[in-house]
Amino acid sequence: MHAEWFELSKYTADILNKAKKEGHRIIAVGTTATRVLESCAITPLSPITKPNYYLKEQSGETKIFIKPGYKFKFVDALITNFHLPCSTLLLLVCAFAGRNKIMKAYREAIKKEYRFYSFGDAMLIL
Repeated sequence: MHAEWFELSKYTADILNKAKKEGHRIIAVGTTATRVLESCAITPLSPITKPNYYLKEQSGETKIFIKPGYKFKFVDALITNFHLPCSTLLLLVCAFAGRNKIMKAYREAIKKEYRFYSFGDAMLIL
């Protein structure tokens, strides 16, 4: 999985943390945003029974490789395009929704002649 440079500002982290705390769904737009938010999600130092992840401002490279079996910490939904077969980004999408659901969506996209890996065709994964 390739590394991607990012910067998550305090302003943005604060807005997203407030939304999460208030019970709003966090919808990442794109796989890069997903990787950044998951890389920046941390838990408080105090012991709690259920992890309560929040974002901390930071910048750098995300090298997180999200694949099936990954437990998402902060992102609740994802908007992304249809990725090329055998790609690491397709694995990320399968980790989010499950391989069977994604392959079903891909079969439908092929049937309807969607344009893979291009602007214009996308999916919302809840």
